[in-house]
Amino acid sequence: MEREVVVENVTKKHDNPIAELVQVACQFDSNIILESDNRKINAKSIMGIMAFNPSQGMTVKIVTEGNDEEAALSAIETFLQCK
Repeated sequence: MEREVVVENVTKKHDNPIAELVQVACQFDSNIILESDNRKINAKSIMGIMAFNPSQGMTVKIVTEGNDEEAALSAIETFLQCK
């Protein structure tokens, strides 16, 4: 599954958004890839997320694959859009 989202101000809602995003991703068995500007990173990699640095206004494509891909996609989308 995949969906494009625009990142909201995650630093305003979360104390440590990079670590918290990785924690959300690690709750799922599915592979979760974030894509933007020809960069693809594993959402379960803290170093990858630090380099990716999702920030407000950034368009990110979330790609999930696995037995819980729908729930994983929803959780990452909710996190990035601060819902």
